[in-house]
Amino acid sequence: MPAVPTRHASLARRLVLALVFGLAVAGAVLTTAPPAAAASQGSGFGTWAPLSAHGWHGSMLIDGIHTYCIVPGLPAPTGPSTDHGIRGDAAGLSPKQLAGINHLVTTYGQTADPVQAASVGWAVKAIADLDTTLHSWGYQGDSLAEAVDHIFSRLAPEHSAAIQQKAEAYYAEGMAVTVPGADAALTLSTDDADPRRGALRLDGAAGTAVVLTLENAVFADTGTAELARAVPGTSYEIRAVAPDDSGAPVAVRASAAVSATIAPAVRYFTTEGQQHTAGPGGSVQYTVTAQDAAPRPVVFSPGITTQVLPPESATGYFVDDVTLTPVEGVWPRSADGGLVPLRATAVVYRTEAAPAGPDVPADAVPVGELELLTDPEQGSGTYRVTSPWQLPGPGYYTAVWEIAASAQEPEVARHLERDYRWSEDFGVPSQVVHVPAPPAAQPPPEEAPRALAATGLWDDAGTRVGAGGLAALLAGVALLAHLSQRRRLGAR
Repeated sequence: MPAVPTRHASLARRLVLALVFGLAVAGAVLTTAPPAAAASQGSGFGTWAPLSAHGWHGSMLIDGIHTYCIVPGLPAPTGPSTDHGIRGDAAGLSPKQLAGINHLVTTYGQTADPVQAASVGWAVKAIADLDTTLHSWGYQGDSLAEAVDHIFSRLAPEHSAAIQQKAEAYYAEGMAVTVPGADAALTLSTDDADPRRGALRLDGAAGTAVVLTLENAVFADTGTAELARAVPGTSYEIRAVAPDDSGAPVAVRASAAVSATIAPAVRYFTTEGQQHTAGPGGSVQYTVTAQDAAPRPVVFSPGITTQVLPPESATGYFVDDVTLTPVEGVWPRSADGGLVPLRATAVVYRTEAAPAGPDVPADAVPVGELELLTDPEQGSGTYRVTSPWQLPGPGYYTAVWEIAASAQEPEVARHLERDYRWSEDFGVPSQVVHVPAPPAAQPPPEEAPRALAATGLWDDAGTRVGAGGLAALLAGVALLAHLSQRRRLGAR
């Protein structure tokens, strides 16, 4: 603190300003600011007194806290001090000045090293008011190091060089501190092509550490709901994730936990008629949130399996058991709570030979179409579909089902990816109905006698066959009798 400052006008002006500011602060905090013990000598060099030949250069201890002068030119605070708590408007300093001062008194100022404390003291005063700091002791130049040497070449010459070097380094470091932004803001956006996707943008929050957290969504790059070390001014792609299998629309929520080691504030002490001092002002911690303006529709990827009935059919209609299930995601619900009605269609083709896929062959002839609209009460499951037309004749009939976003009502299409299309391969056995050709015509068995009669061989054939057989029998009997008689004559 100066004994007889050489810049009388500057000191007088500062004394008046300090008095006015002190009265304003006292009026503002009279009922809330607790009295503090008188400041005592901390770490540093010089004489602990309001005014002295070379002043006091270092810290002032108040309730065990090392504090430093922030109004250069005022006497050292040896009287009772008032603790105003953590203030972001201390001594009328700007947020940038307060952030730099807080950084120095917090990082380097809580020390018993007199060289370090004196260096912090000079740097803090220079941040608060460089002009007064340089010239209060009669120095006429514009170098902080030379202003330090102007005093310490007489006060403690053996430490002058070290204090010069540290004071300049601390001053530069304090001036470079980024004011931690209290203006963090989050913006959620939705991809019109796929409502599951979108982005979370972080703005503001300069000089802070930000941790982003999602609810009902994950970050696309990591697949996790939390992102540390988020960068202000950056958009991060996200993907909505349904919290359950209900299929209800999903609202994505996001939060940003913002923190900074150094706040643009200090622990502010005043001593009536004497110096204002600053101690550590703490850190910055706050949270901002954002939420979807409207819930996102659940987007899913449905697919189909089929089984025709029966596999062999001679006539009739094409009957198909069609099973729809989500290939990805859950079956979504509309705003009224019902499961969205999904439309599926099929073309039935006829081929002469057994079909072979997966592509529809050039000789396959379309013979009809099938359509299915799911029940809002059921959603996924098996539906029996019967053609409104009959099979036109023999051949192989193959149904090829598909689900296309373009075939849906607009309120349903938004639950599918843009241009979504799922289609079966051609020729899967469970899709095929075979209508065999009828066998060639054959005469019935009862027609054979009539055919023989037509030749003239049937009417007296029985009589002729019967007479011939009797004659042959009689001739045989006569022959046997003759042979038997000869055998007896020979025996005599």
